[in-house]
Amino acid sequence: MATAPTYRPRVTIREIADLAGVSVATVSRVMNGRDDVSAETRELVQRIVRERGYTANRTARGLSAGRTGLIGGTVPLVHPAYFSFILSGAAEALYERDMRLVLCPTQHEHEREVTLLERMMHGTTDGGLLILPQESADELEHLLESGYRFVVVDPLLPLNERIPAVSAAHSAGAVLAVEHLLSLGHRRIGAITGPRGWIATEERVRGYHAALGAAGILAEPELVVESPFFEIEAGRAAARRLLDLHTPPTAIFAFHDNIAIGVIQAARERRIRVPEELSVVGFDDVEAAEIVTPMLTTIRQPLAEMGRMAVSLLERLIEGQRIEALHVELRTQLIVRGSTAPLRG
Repeated sequence: MATAPTYRPRVTIREIADLAGVSVATVSRVMNGRDDVSAETRELVQRIVRERGYTANRTARGLSAGRTGLIGGTVPLVHPAYFSFILSGAAEALYERDMRLVLCPTQHEHEREVTLLERMMHGTTDGGLLILPQESADELEHLLESGYRFVVVDPLLPLNERIPAVSAAHSAGAVLAVEHLLSLGHRRIGAITGPRGWIATEERVRGYHAALGAAGILAEPELVVESPFFEIEAGRAAARRLLDLHTPPTAIFAFHDNIAIGVIQAARERRIRVPEELSVVGFDDVEAAEIVTPMLTTIRQPLAEMGRMAVSLLERLIEGQRIEALHVELRTQLIVRGSTAPLRG
């Protein structure tokens, strides 16, 4: 007959302190890796901890400090892969810290987002991760002044330097895209941008012009077309304008993978072969980039890492640690697939 496992009551930090003959504060310093404890005392405490099987209860410690262990996350939508990658990185980083994410979809509604933030501020969460927030810089500034700790992930609009933010290096990513096309011999390179005023759009436009300028090429205004949405149909409509030019581009840099897929579809309508007659580069490297035919050459954003970095930054803000840089940009990467090829002829 099997023997039932022996119940082992949880050892408290005070019991560890009594056994070691030190204060609770000293045990806490040892558990947190502080260096202001003598080697002899540290070894004694650690030995007792091992023998007694003590583990720190981070949740209880947080509650004793007036914290909930919950982080609010506002996000326009949940289902697009772009958001899910950021959320997965953030959720994993929070789990490692014994914290949890409270997801608050806003459906791109400004009023709903403001309401959610007000609820998050009033004791329900310790801090917030705001992904592509709809609030203006002034509204976020007011939130900052209220004392609520938050980090903006991939800000939509320009922010005050005091507002903590994590994003991809949009301009550098655009330079990578255009340099790739230039290396293939393309010189007449079109660009389909995103909505004007968005940080991602403006930074990628800057990178596009910088790469062309470094190659001694002056970008022609007719080769730059705005897309009001990062959607396939918008990309298809913008691509038609470029392909209908008297001298169409031999390559197109689309500021989003969905736009790039629209470009490929518009080219197919005109029996223009990709990449033999038209090279196409996207941006983001979402799942669809590997499904479309041909598979899309694109710029990969470190989306999951953005979520993880935002959590790291937020934790330091909550702990009151000194932070040198509140705006963090993460490196992008060129992913070469089948939608680009050397210029023919």
